[in-house]
Amino acid sequence: MLINSDLHLHSRFSGATSQQMSIKRIAEESKRKGVELVSTGDCLHSKWLDEIRHCTPVDEGTLELNGTRFILGTEVEGSNRVHHLLYFPNLSSLTDFKKKIRPHSANLETDGRPNLKLNGEQIAQFAKDVGALIGPSHIFTPWTALYAYHNSLKACYGDLTPYISFIELGLSADTDYADRISELSRLTFLTNSDAHSPHPVRLAREFNRLKVEDATFEEVKKALLRMGGRTCTLNVGLPPEEGKYNESACISCRTHFSLREALSKKWRCQCGGRIKKGVKDRISELADLPIGCHPSYRPPYLHIIPLAEIVSAALGQASPFTKRVNDEWLNLIRAFGNEVRVLVDAGIDELTKVTTPAVVRAIEAFRQRKVTIHPGGGGEYGRIDLASQIEVETLFEEKQKSIFDYGG
Repeated sequence: MLINSDLHLHSRFSGATSQQMSIKRIAEESKRKGVELVSTGDCLHSKWLDEIRHCTPVDEGTLELNGTRFILGTEVEGSNRVHHLLYFPNLSSLTDFKKKIRPHSANLETDGRPNLKLNGEQIAQFAKDVGALIGPSHIFTPWTALYAYHNSLKACYGDLTPYISFIELGLSADTDYADRISELSRLTFLTNSDAHSPHPVRLAREFNRLKVEDATFEEVKKALLRMGGRTCTLNVGLPPEEGKYNESACISCRTHFSLREALSKKWRCQCGGRIKKGVKDRISELADLPIGCHPSYRPPYLHIIPLAEIVSAALGQASPFTKRVNDEWLNLIRAFGNEVRVLVDAGIDELTKVTTPAVVRAIEAFRQRKVTIHPGGGGEYGRIDLASQIEVETLFEEKQKSIFDYGG
């Protein structure tokens, strides 16, 4: 069977996270997005774990609420501010890991994403001891990621590097970017939302399609390890240019710079602000391959822009959070069941019967890759323009495939 999964999000007990991120709301919104399995996020936090326990156990490592499956997952921050994702096979494993890290964390019970006075190798060793999976979060992000502070996996994880089985790409990178670094070629790539809000432009804005026999922890583990025919068949995510740190840019005035310009200015903007190195430039520094060289098991990467953003642009709204956009989004979800079906599977003639011509044209432009994106940088998301067909027809010759073309 094929399932869609978002394996990185946060509860309301993490900093800068919406108070609406309850387990019930996550289950409801995941269903409307078209994602069958999600990580609980923040499962080391006692109050959040109490809420998680309201779900119905499927097996030792899997729970269910209102038709949405959950596996026990969390993110921790180690030394050098490097973030790591962990997935636990059962509650006992989680409890044992928590005992191991308790002496090394001052905020274990006060922040859903705790800070640990441990390096990557130490955290990986504790994860291995309890049978948990571990890999770096948003590996290229310039603030809190492995490649922000290290030049290799081994520099972070030391002798435990062979135990690392996956990496999370983050919003500002895709497989073409990451597969320019040959040390990553053996690893499964994850595309997750890192959602801090249940809003449809946040939750499952990136997700993974997995080929498994059931939506359970053990099957997800086999998919990440590519065992027994289980695997990731598709990565779905934003175009890298839409990420907040795609290009090098000033974090104050948002002016963009080439790597050469930033180096010549010693990473200080003319306004006095700090120029933050973008993911694209950091990968160019690290890459040992001129273009992405994908191993045979690397699945396709499908670029998807959240439906609310497309509707917002089509209706001329300044933000995807307006009432008009939300009303039209709900109209489409009611008609087709979930967002994935609207974006990539429903026929244009079907859409025409449900929504306005402007929205239909916008969705069609997205499917045909006739969307221009002004890259993000310095903490500001990229900006989407829906260009006319005449303007872009010579630039985008390959029609975007349906998500259902990637069955595995």
